[in-house]
Amino acid sequence: MKEKKYTDLFIDFDDTLYDTYGNACIALRELFELLRLECYFPDSDVFYTEYWKTNIDLWGRYAKGEITRDYLIVERFRKPLSYGQGLEPTEAYCREAGDRFLDFCSNKPGLVEGAKELVDYLMERGYKLHMCSNGFHEVQYKKLRACGLDGCFNTVILSEDAGHNKPSPEYFDYAFRVSGARPETTLMIGDNFTTDILGAKQAGLDTAYYNRFPEFPAPEPVTYEVTKLRQLKEVL
Repeated sequence: MKEKKYTDLFIDFDDTLYDTYGNACIALRELFELLRLECYFPDSDVFYTEYWKTNIDLWGRYAKGEITRDYLIVERFRKPLSYGQGLEPTEAYCREAGDRFLDFCSNKPGLVEGAKELVDYLMERGYKLHMCSNGFHEVQYKKLRACGLDGCFNTVILSEDAGHNKPSPEYFDYAFRVSGARPETTLMIGDNFTTDILGAKQAGLDTAYYNRFPEFPAPEPVTYEVTKLRQLKEVL
């Protein structure tokens, strides 16, 4: 049995445990059908491609505190919908699309391969698990229930509750305060190098980078780097 170096684990949720991308792809198709967007988009790939391009940009800006939640919710649909022929994406229309999309997303159960097995293993080993996320409050709890991970975390630490987003120092200060964890005995696990890994390093934590794209290794040293969640069992 491995000797435990850590007592607490800060774990990112979206695309680390919860298959946010895969679930969102399904939800986008459902939204496309619900809004009958085939009437405006001869090629649905135009809508999907522009959505993802816009979404990635906006979430990056949101993490930096450059835009608000409301701006993100509206704008991530305004631009891709503007490519529809004869479609005028008003703010009200974009908000409706966003609400429906989040409803679809939050009810999807898909997890990243090995996520449930890893969480079960970590709980059996007696680690205190703390979910750390920039996701929206009302959505993240629904996702937890949908994927069966509700009740697995000692603390759910959301940026909306903290008043600051990862990777800001204020977010991690809040995380330590509400979880009771200490930097020297806490490991951060996440897939986003900027928000999860760099933020945690700056807060004095060891880091485990879940690199889903191993052809692009970590741009700077990390404590651990894995390409499969099951590999974390080797160090925890």
